Amino acid sequence: MPAPIRLRELIRTIRTARTQAEEREMIQKECAAIRSSFREEDNTYRCRNVAKLLYMHMLGYPAHFGQLECLKLIASQKFTDKRIGYLGAMLLLDERQDVHLLMTNCIKNDLNHSTQYVQGLALCTLGCMGSSEMCRDLAGEVEKLLKTSNSYLRKKAALCAVHVIRKVPELMEMFLPATKNLLSEKNHGVLHTSVVLLTEMCERSPDMLTHFRKLVPQLVRILKNLIMSGYSPEHDVSGISDPFLQVRILRLLRILGKSDDDSSEAMNDILAQVATNTETSKNVGNAILFPLLQTDHNAVQRHRSTIVDCLKDLDVSIKRRAMELSFALVNGNNIRGMMKELLYFLDSCDPEFKADCASGVFLAAEKYAPSKRWHIDTIMRVLTTAGSYVRDDSVPNLIQLITNSVEMHAYTVQRLYKALLDDISQQPLVQVASWCIGEYGDLLVSGQCEEEEPIQVKDEVLDVLEGLLVSNLSTPVTRGYSLTAIMKLSTRFSSVNRIKKVVSIYGSSIDVELQQRAVEYNALFKKYDHMRYELRWCSTHSLLTGGRTRSHLNETGLVANLGLHSLTFMYLQLCANDLLDLLGGHDVGPVIQTALPTKPASAGGELLDLLGDLSLSGMPSMNGLKIEFTFERSNPNPNISVITIHASNTTEADMTDFVFQAAVPKTFQLQLLSPSSNVVPALNQGNITQVIRVLNPQKQQLRMRIKLTYTYKGAPVQDLAEVNNFPPQSWQ
Repeated sequence: MPAPIRLRELIRTIRTARTQAEEREMIQKECAAIRSSFREEDNTYRCRNVAKLLYMHMLGYPAHFGQLECLKLIASQKFTDKRIGYLGAMLLLDERQDVHLLMTNCIKNDLNHSTQYVQGLALCTLGCMGSSEMCRDLAGEVEKLLKTSNSYLRKKAALCAVHVIRKVPELMEMFLPATKNLLSEKNHGVLHTSVVLLTEMCERSPDMLTHFRKLVPQLVRILKNLIMSGYSPEHDVSGISDPFLQVRILRLLRILGKSDDDSSEAMNDILAQVATNTETSKNVGNAILFPLLQTDHNAVQRHRSTIVDCLKDLDVSIKRRAMELSFALVNGNNIRGMMKELLYFLDSCDPEFKADCASGVFLAAEKYAPSKRWHIDTIMRVLTTAGSYVRDDSVPNLIQLITNSVEMHAYTVQRLYKALLDDISQQPLVQVASWCIGEYGDLLVSGQCEEEEPIQVKDEVLDVLEGLLVSNLSTPVTRGYSLTAIMKLSTRFSSVNRIKKVVSIYGSSIDVELQQRAVEYNALFKKYDHMRYELRWCSTHSLLTGGRTRSHLNETGLVANLGLHSLTFMYLQLCANDLLDLLGGHDVGPVIQTALPTKPASAGGELLDLLGDLSLSGMPSMNGLKIEFTFERSNPNPNISVITIHASNTTEADMTDFVFQAAVPKTFQLQLLSPSSNVVPALNQGNITQVIRVLNPQKQQLRMRIKLTYTYKGAPVQDLAEVNNFPPQSWQ
């Protein structure tokens, strides 16, 4: 078999490819040749083939078939083979693959090798991809190398020890004796890795933090020597001696000095010296000042103008650090000025900065906003300029902000409508605008806005929303917002027939989510038209549903992925506070919204400890409808009573659209599960069951007001009753 091409030749060949298909063909051809070589157990060129395989892996092509070959190279006696083998192990293996455990014995032998460079390879590999099992087996060897006098091995062993501690925290004490003399090392590499190790131990253990506080004077002395030392060509970076080590020491001092007056006093002078003497005209100096921010905020604030100017620097790394530091400097006093500079930066920065910058503006505005209008204007500015780069949670967060700012509704909906007319490419902006138009469309049409000159809008709003539904720029989520907004406007506008037509068209959409939403909305028009206004009202107000508010539910549709029957049930759940205030005042307990099961809970399932045949005919037969209660207790929580209602019908006609609602005093908590059906068959030919769970932590006597609604012979019927004679076994 001819000798395979070298790595350099492969790289040169791949770079000549003009298309991705041509490159893929070259890679596949070379992979086939490498596989053939592996099958023939060709030891001569195994190292060369694995190296080429790693290059192809870095290009994004599969290379998993070379994992075992890496292990064979690791077991080789040649250093060049071991080097490629360990590199391949670090790239191709991780602890999720069992094959990595085969390396344990090889790494152990290499950690005890006579050559420091082989030991270094083993330490690097263990510190990179060692699993918790490997770390337990090899921690002893790492601890021995941490005590060696060889500085080359000590720095690698310290970093490997950091990985071991992260994987197996209980092994931390094993390394405590070895840390005794780490800071007395003169080699900067060993000092750097030692500080990293000490920082990891202090962050993970309060006992270690207390133990290492006695090292504060030694750390201060090292930092002072770095600042006062003369020019050192080996460690000098732009006139500053080893800024990397300085940053690491500052981070460790911040941890050691927290909530400890003695340690803080010991480091106070050196911190002030660093803050005042560090050169801020260079990127290196700014990097050192950055960890000081939480310790001496005012000292860094003096350089705010310099930091803001760095946002315009041509160096990408300087701009990124300046952006991060600028957000860290924002407070309640400078929020307006800093946001002005950062928004200008957001307008002109490269795309790689926009996502982080937008997120930073959102967080700063939420924390320090001087007014709600300023807060809304700032977020709208971000959505207008960089909407495509914002996080997914920005839309519900802004909707929540707008909902809570009642006095700003007219201003906000008008601003968003104007923004929608100018640009529909920023999808988060379009989604928020669609939601606001659906919720506050009446304010837009009436022109009620004191902050700005009101605009005259009528049915053009529907034109805009319909345009979003057919636009190629709109995502499926945006179309869902738009269709829901059109549906909400059916309770505000007179163009109901036009809205019905739009909804019916999308009932056959290829988008399953949009189709389901349109079908449900169309059913509202046909079968539940009397519920449209209440559904819209429920979507506007926040209701207590198990500790969550309505605004946290899916705003792209009133019922998201629920079926039509569940839509009706959801409506009754959401409107509970309005419809179930049957006990007078605010003495109504919360109704907890839960996932709706496909069938009712059955007795004897997860709900145990039945109370025998205990039952209650809680109310007389009303118009032929009879309601009975049965009771059981939930073993996991004795404070929860499980009540099952049984509804039967003695008349000659079915009772359709049956809904059972209940309210309890607010010292209780009530959870209604889905009923087995919404039709009560005539002549006692069947019944409806529905499970109610009542949390009664104070063991008080149970009272319940119930409300029944159904349709009988085409006419809606509503009955109210109170049940206050529950047996003591059901609530004690």
